[in-house]
Amino acid sequence: MEAEKHSEGSDEQEERRVRSENNTAFKTKLERFRHHDRHEEPERAEVKKSSSRTVLKRSAAKRSRGASPSSSQSYGKRRRQSRYAPPSKYAHLPLLLDILEPGLITVFVGTNPGIRTATAGHAYAHPSNLFWKLLHSSGCTDIRLLPANDVDLPKWYAMGNTNIVERPSKDAAELSKSEMAAGTPVLEEKFRKYRPESVCIVGKGIWEAIWRWRYKREIRKDEFKWGWQDDKERMGKDDDWNGAAVYVTSSTSGLSASLKPTEKEAIWKPFGEWVKKRRRDRFGTEVTT
Repeated sequence: MEAEKHSEGSDEQEERRVRSENNTAFKTKLERFRHHDRHEEPERAEVKKSSSRTVLKRSAAKRSRGASPSSSQSYGKRRRQSRYAPPSKYAHLPLLLDILEPGLITVFVGTNPGIRTATAGHAYAHPSNLFWKLLHSSGCTDIRLLPANDVDLPKWYAMGNTNIVERPSKDAAELSKSEMAAGTPVLEEKFRKYRPESVCIVGKGIWEAIWRWRYKREIRKDEFKWGWQDDKERMGKDDDWNGAAVYVTSSTSGLSASLKPTEKEAIWKPFGEWVKKRRRDRFGTEVTT
């Protein structure tokens, strides 16, 4: 009996030993698997991240390629220049009234009313237009006026306003050269009637149009000059009147970028000083009211 018990105990011990070895072997394999899994998982994650970045880059590139034409087209639209537009296009807009009285010190001559000006009913009404700013900085006015004050110019400062073309348009490019030139005799007649001391041409293009009418050709580069023009260029001459002296200034339009602001100031300043002096001479003050 003792031998049998001893044999059974030995068998149980052997079975436990084998089971322990098997468990150890399994754990070893499991650990190897786990280690292998941890080693491989970051690689897969890295591939996914890399793949995601690639997709994002490709998507961004597609968006960039897709946006490029529209951006270019948008820029092109902003830069697109106007073409001639017939009077019928803006026939629904009111005409801007001249501000004229006899014997003014000066009358400003613009190109034509813009849409904003025609709608407002006051000269140089677009916020980007520098007319009222330059009028003040040059000394033509002692304060910066609003467009609504255009009607007060004769009473306050002995100044007036008119245009070479009366019909409104978006900009000067919508006018033809011929109709601008044809505005010259209309101006001459106004000046003969009201007889201002001077006329201030607000923009090189206006003077070029007047020149085309008078001389039937374009003005040459060496013939153009800013400021006071030769005495023979006086406007509105009559049998008993020598006409108004002509001063050419830069355009005040926000679309006009050929001159720097400081250059425009330099062109306007001498005229403003002259206007102030004439008011002092005539009224004893720089303001007539």
